[in-house]
Amino acid sequence: MGDAIRPDWSGRLNRTWQRAAASSLAAGPAAVRAAVVISTPTNLNYLCGFRGSAGLMVLTSGEHYLLIDGRYDFAARSEQDAGRLGPVAIRRVEGRFDQALADLLGELPAGDVAFESEFVTVAVLTKWQAGSPTRTWVPTSELVEDLRVVKDAHELAIIRRACARLADVAKHLREFVAGGLTERQVAGSIDAAILRAGFSATAFPTIVASGPNSAHPHARPSDRKLRDGDLVVLDFGGVLDGYCGDLTRMAAVGQVQANARALVDAVRLAQDAALATVRAGVLASDVDQAARDVLSRHGLGEAFLHATGHGLGLDLHESPRIGRADAVRPIKLEAGTVCTIEPGAYVDGLGGARMEDDVVVTAEGCEVLTDAPRDLLIV
Repeated sequence: MGDAIRPDWSGRLNRTWQRAAASSLAAGPAAVRAAVVISTPTNLNYLCGFRGSAGLMVLTSGEHYLLIDGRYDFAARSEQDAGRLGPVAIRRVEGRFDQALADLLGELPAGDVAFESEFVTVAVLTKWQAGSPTRTWVPTSELVEDLRVVKDAHELAIIRRACARLADVAKHLREFVAGGLTERQVAGSIDAAILRAGFSATAFPTIVASGPNSAHPHARPSDRKLRDGDLVVLDFGGVLDGYCGDLTRMAAVGQVQANARALVDAVRLAQDAALATVRAGVLASDVDQAARDVLSRHGLGEAFLHATGHGLGLDLHESPRIGRADAVRPIKLEAGTVCTIEPGAYVDGLGGARMEDDVVVTAEGCEVLTDAPRDLLIV
């Protein structure tokens, strides 16, 4: 696992079932939950450690089942024997997964079946319903994802290592960025450094956006050469033991215009304000507003085109969203949540700037995990 602390798979499985059972009780005294089907690959990994392209988990009040085919059966049982797979009953699927699911549900007592509405397609649900026509199928939303918001000791240990390694890559950016190189060449050098640092993969396609391209938040590297006066956005991340790190720094080639430097400085101040606002119990929208207020005072309110941050973990983008106020579902930050703080401003004809760090929320504030220089890198 790369860490002495084991995941609390039993706790994760039981908490998921308890949440599913509680939602059934809320539906009325006659509602009985027989099972919940988990099909999102990331959630399967979180709940028991299974990483594969095909699998289903069926949670019940008495047992938790993992349905996998012959490609994974031997490896999963070996991993379980070694303590690297959670306490699930492995059932090998010989034919179709929908038929194997119907067979298992046929063994269970009466009751409805919950499923992950954000992941299950209409076509898949139709097959499940056809296989178990007497069951009522109940959609759930973020059943597991809400549990993933607060990281446990195992997760925090991995994420800290990932962020430390990513920060080390950032400390060597001067070696990769230079005038005359193309955006694609710079991105390739950063990607190679991420892999040398021990990451299994990049967390997303690295962004290197120079000059006019920097005014587009998610610009992809092109064959444009970096030239004197350019602002350069460098946004990159890595995956370590399944968990993501995400970092953005700014560079400039030679001397930049005063208004371009002012843009970078304003974004830096906006990030400072957001970081100072983060702590357990604070609304995520308050963190976002702190960054927006700074940029608005600098005449850049309309240039801030995205949210201030997002949750980070097994997925690059997880809950909570650090964005504008949501009256329907206000989000309060919780201690142990890992998220990015990444305000930005983008002005066509001038360029763009973004500054991003990963933090873990604490009762007193936050711990910045990506400890790397934030000054504008002049190359």
